[in-house]
Amino acid sequence: MAHTDIVATGWIRHLPAPLRPYALLARLDRPVGTWLLFLPGLWGILLPFGVAPAERLRLIVLFAVGSVVMRSAGCVVNDMWDRDIDRKVARTAGRPLASGALRMRQATLFLLLLLLAGLAVLLSLNRLCWILGAGSLVLVGLYPLAKRVTWWPQLVMGFTFGFGAPLGYVAATGRIDMTMLALYAAAILWDLGFDTIYGFQDMEDDVMAGVKSTSRMVAAHPHRFIAGCYGLTLAALVAAAWLARLQPLFWLVLLLPAILLGLQVRRLDIASPAGCLRLFRSNREVGLAIALALLAGHFAG
Repeated sequence: MAHTDIVATGWIRHLPAPLRPYALLARLDRPVGTWLLFLPGLWGILLPFGVAPAERLRLIVLFAVGSVVMRSAGCVVNDMWDRDIDRKVARTAGRPLASGALRMRQATLFLLLLLLAGLAVLLSLNRLCWILGAGSLVLVGLYPLAKRVTWWPQLVMGFTFGFGAPLGYVAATGRIDMTMLALYAAAILWDLGFDTIYGFQDMEDDVMAGVKSTSRMVAAHPHRFIAGCYGLTLAALVAAAWLARLQPLFWLVLLLPAILLGLQVRRLDIASPAGCLRLFRSNREVGLAIALALLAGHFAG
């Protein structure tokens, strides 16, 4: 049986048959991607001092909804770009556009609905967020193109998926500063690491399809590369916490995600697609542990 990450046998099977391809196109069968989009935004909301608890909670709910919507929109755009490539890759050949379960016109209408929902969430934030949110659409559109022109599509993905960090920070504070930039750097580097692990699943098929990827580029020294990404992620988080003047308890709790990231590096086996997928999914727990550390930084030890 070909390796695939599509989960059509879960709750998706209970949907009416006409809706199932849309749910699969939006990757609703695999919520880990929504988590990984949401978590940097959660970091941005939790990092700064001086935000009322009720406002933090309001922003967390909005970002949770926005993450579902915009992750779904990003998946639709990705599959619209990649439908011909996806047919040649075992893991992605069953996707709705690649398999013919949906047509481009149907995907386009679905994308418009998702973008309207995302716009409604964005308009609930401050005006500086409107500008940043509009700019993020450029990244969403460019990411699927990156693998055709550069060996660094996973880095482009980092800028795209990590954009929640600056957006969450600006939503909470109404400003752009060095603290925000340090947090964004942490999100980008974290995403670069875990998306490179994700890409190790497809290397043989990518070679056959002529697709470039960071995973292929670093395949000769994967542990060193992933360790470097995660080490720099932690360094950027330390910088953001120092600039935000978090309490010492942050440093203690940060040990938990540091250990989890170290275990990923140790357990990495690029010859095991299923193992790479498990490591990729484990980053939900890493992101939640980082959020816990940021929250702890608001309390005196």
